[in-house]
Amino acid sequence: MEKFKKEIPFISIALLPFIYLAYIWNRLPEKVPMHWNASGEIDDYGNKKELFFMLLLVVGLPYLILLVIPNIDPKQKLKTMGNKLNNLRFILSLFMSALAIFILYSAQQQTSNPGLILAIVGLLFAFLGNYFKTIKPNYFIGIRTPWTLENEEVWKKTHLLAGKMWFVGGLLMAMTFVLPEPLNIYTFLGITGIISVIPIIYSYLEFKKLKNQQQQVN
Repeated sequence: MEKFKKEIPFISIALLPFIYLAYIWNRLPEKVPMHWNASGEIDDYGNKKELFFMLLLVVGLPYLILLVIPNIDPKQKLKTMGNKLNNLRFILSLFMSALAIFILYSAQQQTSNPGLILAIVGLLFAFLGNYFKTIKPNYFIGIRTPWTLENEEVWKKTHLLAGKMWFVGGLLMAMTFVLPEPLNIYTFLGITGIISVIPIIYSYLEFKKLKNQQQQVN
């Protein structure tokens, strides 16, 4: 019962999009927009019942994953994060629910604002970057390369770098909403690629550096 009480805030946030869907259900046409192109134009329609499954994917699945992974983490490091992990779960749940509600609103109005979605996702990247330095080595969250998982010092250094890059990159992503379409999307994808690839390369180089130092000592 105590564990369930702790989950109530997370469950409540996850249920908000489903409640909103129930509220607008009768006002939705049978066919609703399901996809928009880079210019924000509708290019695919689907049955409104598909929106329910979209919510399960966008909100329900992340909730379940974040609920389960601390218990199946072989390193058992996520549990040692305590309130920091709960704060991470809370904010992620809030972001995903806000994104889902915006998607539902766009489907109801049959309009879209890709720039606003980019801003929401960019702020999420910035938030995650701010948390990177607190994430313990594990197989589920963070920059999980063979080199970070092999060496805890490489994990720490990689996440310090990645945290700074994701924070700054996320803010730049959020600012792309002022750019014209589809330049904003291309810029967003470019930033995503940079902040994703550089930490991976850095983890390899740092691992090789530490390995060479150990060999010299021996």
